[in-house]
Amino acid sequence: MSQALVIVAHGSHLNPGSSAPTYDHADTIRAAGAFDEVRTGFWKEEPSLREVLRTCEADEVYVVPMFISEGYFTEQVIPRELRLDGWDVADWDSDGLSADVATYTAEDTGQTVHYCGPVGTHESMTDVLVRRAESVTNDPDVGEGFGFAVVGHGTERNENSAKAIEYHAERVRDTGRFEEVQALYMDEEPEVDDVTDYFESEDVVVVPLFVSDGFHTQEDIPEDMGLTDDYRDGYDVPAAVDGHRIWYAGAVGTESLMADVVLERAADAGADVRAAIESVRETTRVAPGADD
Repeated sequence: MSQALVIVAHGSHLNPGSSAPTYDHADTIRAAGAFDEVRTGFWKEEPSLREVLRTCEADEVYVVPMFISEGYFTEQVIPRELRLDGWDVADWDSDGLSADVATYTAEDTGQTVHYCGPVGTHESMTDVLVRRAESVTNDPDVGEGFGFAVVGHGTERNENSAKAIEYHAERVRDTGRFEEVQALYMDEEPEVDDVTDYFESEDVVVVPLFVSDGFHTQEDIPEDMGLTDDYRDGYDVPAAVDGHRIWYAGAVGTESLMADVVLERAADAGADVRAAIESVRETTRVAPGADD
């Protein structure tokens, strides 16, 4: 039986670059030869969520949401637009972080759809956060002497979003690799505006847990942290702020290793993609540092 992967994301009418990471990760997975077909679908762009299954000839489809947390889009919008027969969020049996996979039939196409949890809550996302630190510092061994901040929207916006931030911050902390690890928020305490108040380390890597770079990651956060007075003027990496060096990495979703998380979600749902996972990990690894 032929199998397809569909990566679904929000997209944007206002920021054409928001869909770029989704296309990039789809290309990476396509090159790895994991599926007969790899497609993308969007809420705000074409092909739409409502039509994306029709772009697949395969009888069996693995759908992976390119979203950070469980919530309105993953629990209501996507299942509705895909027309998953009998969809019930309780089938995920999730605590807000543990959505895995639920299998349905698409009402209009008859395809078997394995609907996976969002990429942002998968444990392998922690590896991508760390990889983001390696990329921004150009140091595959970064950690000693460095603080690490994971940044999210805030608890008022989406309780599950905050859960994802705390979950990955704790997992990074448990590695013991960085001197200090802190979860920070745009709208709640502890706030990213005060990033230097939460670290003694002179060097701090800051990684937003966002799928793509946009208004928040390119404008709000750099200005809030004092990297620049005006995002249009750009900022240094690292940037000197209150006696610290801030290594601002931008959205985690732009890191090429994100393709691995998509494949991990599909693997957890039963797709035979282990060889592709190894291939993606190898092709997206950070090059050795200049001193190696």
